[in-house]
Amino acid sequence: MKSVPFWTDDHPRPNHLPEEDLSGQTDVLVIGAGITGLTAARLLARAGIETVVAEARSIGEGASALNAGMAIYGLKADPTVVIDRFGERLGRELWDASNKAIDLIEQLVGEEAIACDFFRPGSAELGFTARDDRVLAAYARRTTEDLGFPIEYLPRDRLGEIVGSGRFSMALTEETSAGLHPAKYTFGLAGAAARAGARLVEHADVSAVEKTGGRFTVTTSRGRIQAGRILVTTNGYTGTLFPSIRRRIVPIGSYSIVTESLPVHLAEEVLPGNRMVWTARRFLNYFRRTPDNRVLIGGRRNLQTDLNLAETARDLRSRLVEFFPQLASFEVSHVWGGKLGAAFDLLPHIGQHDDVWYAMGYGGHGVALGTYLGSEVGKLMAGELDRSPFAEIAHPTRWYYQQRPWFLPLAAAAYRTLDRFGR
Repeated sequence: MKSVPFWTDDHPRPNHLPEEDLSGQTDVLVIGAGITGLTAARLLARAGIETVVAEARSIGEGASALNAGMAIYGLKADPTVVIDRFGERLGRELWDASNKAIDLIEQLVGEEAIACDFFRPGSAELGFTARDDRVLAAYARRTTEDLGFPIEYLPRDRLGEIVGSGRFSMALTEETSAGLHPAKYTFGLAGAAARAGARLVEHADVSAVEKTGGRFTVTTSRGRIQAGRILVTTNGYTGTLFPSIRRRIVPIGSYSIVTESLPVHLAEEVLPGNRMVWTARRFLNYFRRTPDNRVLIGGRRNLQTDLNLAETARDLRSRLVEFFPQLASFEVSHVWGGKLGAAFDLLPHIGQHDDVWYAMGYGGHGVALGTYLGSEVGKLMAGELDRSPFAEIAHPTRWYYQQRPWFLPLAAAAYRTLDRFGR
C-alpha cells in the first residue's frame, strides 16, 4: 500500500507545464495554485491583467488534485436555512450558483480541451434509518417542489439501481453532479492559465506581505515581487499571514483509500450507474469508482488534519468492507489525506479588504464551488462583474478562534455521538 495520493500517482505533474521565476512586479498576485486560484488567474490573464500565481509547494500537492473528484450539486448548508437567513432572492442566487458550477466545469473542460475523465452520472445520498427516510424524503420534496431541482427518493427495494450493498435503507438521487480525475483537472487548469498569459511560480512559500505606497511587496522562498492586488485562494491551507482570513476558515482533514483495480463486473455490482455517492452522516463516507475501476472511499474518523495514515487506512478499509463485503479479498493500493476549508456558516465566501481579495470555504464541495468562485472573483477583479452573491454575505468567525482550531476534538466527539444515535 502506497501512502501517496492515488490521483497524482496515476497522473503526475506534466513535464510540459511551465514554471517561471518570481521577479519584478505584477498587477495581481494569486497565492495558491489550486482550482480557485488557477480558474481566477486564467480569467484575469485573458482580460489583459498581468497575473502571477505563487504556489508554496508544487501544483497538484494540495486538496485540488487530491480530493475524490466529485463535483456535487448544492451547498454544504441546507438551502432552506440559507433562504430563510438571506431571503428568497439572495438565498436562491446562492443555491442556483452552486448548481451552475457543474455546468461551468463542463464548459471549461470543453473550451480548454482538458482531458480529465469528466462525466455526469449524477449522485446519490444513502440513508440508514427510519429517521433518515423521513428527513431525506422531506428534503427531496423541498428541493423538487420549492427550488425546482429534481431529487428522487428511492426506497430500499430500488437501492440495487445505485449501490450493491444491503447496509442502507434508502437513497436520494439526482442527475446534475459530475465526476472527474482531479489531478488531470487541476493540471489542465494550470495549463489553461499559463496559455492565457499567467505566470506560474512553484515552491514560492509566502513569508511576508508589506504594503507601501499603494503596492504590496511580497517575500517568498523564491524571492520578492511587487503586486498591485493580492488574491488569496489557499482555503484549508491558509496560514497566519492573513489572520483576518484565517480566523474565518477552519481547516479539516479528509482522507481516502482506493482498492486495487477490480474486475469490471464487480465494480459495476458495487456501484451500478457509476454515481458519486455519500452517506447521510456528519462523519460521512463518500465513494465512487475511478476511471480504472477501483473503488475509492473517503471520509474522516476525526476532524484533525494530521491523522496517522496507516490507522486511517485500516479504519476506512473496515468501513468499505462493512458496506461491501464482496470487496474483502481485495487490497488497498493507496491511502492519503488533505485539508478542506469550512466556514462557520458552511457557505463559501468572496471577500476583499484593502486590495487583498480571497475566495474559499467550500466545506468539501471544492471541485464545483472552487471553480465557480474562482470564476466569480476573477471577473470581479477584472471588472467583468459588478457583484457576486458570495461577496454579499457576511463571513463570520468566532471569538474563541484566534490561531489554532482547538475546538475540533470537541466538535468531533459531538458529531460521533449524534451519528451513533442517528441524529
